[in-house]
Amino acid sequence: MSVTLVNPQGLPEIPAYRQVSIASGSKLVFTAGQVAWDADGATVGEGDLVAQVEQCYLNVGTALAEAGATFGDVVKMSVYVVDWTPDKLPLFMEGVARASAKLGVTPVPPSTLLGVAALHIPEHLVEVEATAVID
Repeated sequence: MSVTLVNPQGLPEIPAYRQVSIASGSKLVFTAGQVAWDADGATVGEGDLVAQVEQCYLNVGTALAEAGATFGDVVKMSVYVVDWTPDKLPLFMEGVARASAKLGVTPVPPSTLLGVAALHIPEHLVEVEATAVID
């Protein structure tokens, strides 16, 4: 495997992700930010953060697969959530858990979650992008 995820001593252990990823591959994969669209471009889960998070992670998985990568190859993720407040974390994590169950893996690379005022389409509540390294 080209990516090792670790939580160094001296940094808090966060169950949702690891603090550091160490990559040793030679091919970089960058996904575009994935929103809650199905294959036909229809928004999934309008007004439903859980459903949209799930769809975003599934879409990232599809994008990675096209490049020959999986969540096991991801070294960094960025997540943008409209009108983020900490009380939305359980809903966000439920969406990740639902996607994880379907993907058969829990995506836990180092991640950044940013609250934003809006995304490019008002119905979209979340956008997720990933960077992976493969051999």
